[in-house]
Amino acid sequence: MMAISIRVAIVEDLADARNGLAALIDARPGFVCAGAYRSMEDALAGIGDAQPDVVLVDIGLPGMSGIEGVRILRERHPAMQMLILTVYGDDDRIFRAMCAGACGYLLKKTPPDKLLECVREVHSGGAPMSPEIARRVVSLFQQIRPAAVAPCHLTPQETRILKLLGEGHHYKTASAELGISIHTLSFHMRSIYGKLEVHSKSEAVAKALREGWIQ
Repeated sequence: MMAISIRVAIVEDLADARNGLAALIDARPGFVCAGAYRSMEDALAGIGDAQPDVVLVDIGLPGMSGIEGVRILRERHPAMQMLILTVYGDDDRIFRAMCAGACGYLLKKTPPDKLLECVREVHSGGAPMSPEIARRVVSLFQQIRPAAVAPCHLTPQETRILKLLGEGHHYKTASAELGISIHTLSFHMRSIYGKLEVHSKSEAVAKALREGWIQ
């Protein structure tokens, strides 16, 4: 009986990197490239039909960021595994990618054999990370202090939006900081208003500060 190949899709804007990854995946037994896309918008339009098992996602993409795309893909296809493959290794992007639903985080310098090993690992339910990323994740969680529990069930993304707004950001700069569209941020704000039972940005920020949900 033939083993079932892991279907892998790629979201990478650089043509050489995208084509190289597709060739690597198709050349190895047990893997098949189920689609290669230069932008997250293209991926969102095509991945529904391709139904890959694992999606390799770059973060710095033209248009929608990889992090926002991961969040949308996770909502549409909960069983699909998203594996970040990027040059960025800063705490902010790591944290946001994991909150968005990424199952692993690799740097682009990962050797080809190790990359395929990580694809197999995430397909089996693991959470592979480059060694540098794993150390940063441990350090990041060691620094996080227990926060006051928000009885209104704010999500981490909603709390981060309120924090940015409390720091003086406008919708445009807050959405840029988060790597999401203004439309998406407005959607989150409507959810925040409903949960906090307020009717304006200033009311929402004031209540979050008063309750200690943001500082």
